[in-house]
Amino acid sequence: MPAEIRGVYVTGWGAGSSSLFQRLLHFTEETGINSLVIDIKDDTGFLSYQSRIPKVNTLQSWKLKIPNPYRLLQTLKQRNIYPIARLVVFKDPFLAETRPDLALKQKNGDIWRDYKGLAWVDPHSKEVWEYNIEIAKEAICLGFPEIQFDYVRFASDGDLSNCVYPHSEGKSKEDVIKEFLLYAREELEPLGAVISADVFGLACSAADDLRIGQKLEKIAEAVPVISPMVYPSHYAKGSYGLGNPDLFPYETVLQSMKDASRRLDGYPVKLRPWLQDFSLGSKYGKKQIEAQIQAVYDAGVRDWIFWNPSCRYEIEKYLTKSYRSSETLVSRPELAEEEGFATPSQVNDPSEKMDTNSQSPQREEALIESGR
Repeated sequence: MPAEIRGVYVTGWGAGSSSLFQRLLHFTEETGINSLVIDIKDDTGFLSYQSRIPKVNTLQSWKLKIPNPYRLLQTLKQRNIYPIARLVVFKDPFLAETRPDLALKQKNGDIWRDYKGLAWVDPHSKEVWEYNIEIAKEAICLGFPEIQFDYVRFASDGDLSNCVYPHSEGKSKEDVIKEFLLYAREELEPLGAVISADVFGLACSAADDLRIGQKLEKIAEAVPVISPMVYPSHYAKGSYGLGNPDLFPYETVLQSMKDASRRLDGYPVKLRPWLQDFSLGSKYGKKQIEAQIQAVYDAGVRDWIFWNPSCRYEIEKYLTKSYRSSETLVSRPELAEEEGFATPSQVNDPSEKMDTNSQSPQREEALIESGR
């Protein structure tokens, strides 16, 4: 693993498209990006390549997005690009529909669905755990050095009062998520893989588990890398005392990272935040990209990855002052002032938190443009 990860997200289709993949390689050469987070199983429930796992083939839960993943990984290795396999876990509508015995249920026994009509699998189910770990093991065998688990949480945006967990053993949501990640680490680390987990950005600052099982300290006890999704557009108005956090990328990311760093002080875990390269309300360009990167560094964090659902990353946006010489960079508040963003000392006190309960379910899942 590189000492500092500077990465971007790539869909299965993007990785499998010869023209787009070549553009991505050129992008990494020009910008110093050294990591690609590639979908091997996305939130449709389908794998991105033809698997050899018997259960996957029985279910036919794969699509030929990446014709030759081994060759793709060899290309990345030759270019010193660190590949990370993104594996969506509990938001798996295909598995839930195909195996309704593994799905969340309504009180009347029908499959429970979120506000978008999508079914989820039960995070308590050990069969669901094993299914995803088998996929992770195959990805490691293909050559991925790291597995990043996404949607490693309970559902959040449907009628939860009518949601039943058929496989529940009475454990708390946060303990279920922690135990799944510990199981994954126990199974995958002996194969030489790094295990990481994505969490809601709000998990950096919320005292509870957001009712989805993502308690930051619990997850830090289970994995060595945590990636909070600190997209400014996904924070409710008033968060951190900001009228509209989407208009304050530096301040939003800085406070989130400061909160997370403070809470995880002493834990053997690395923070690697997901940052925003998409527009959901405000237009995000080079200035916003640079502001987020600078905020990460000013919070004392060294790694970051950007999310763009179309995988169309613009070279100009990433030719920034912030990280081109990041190995020698120290906190540079003067850059933030120069660009018109608040400095660390100007950001509101950590005690002035958002009301996590005021975040609407629809806002938490406002992913039409962002993809998550």
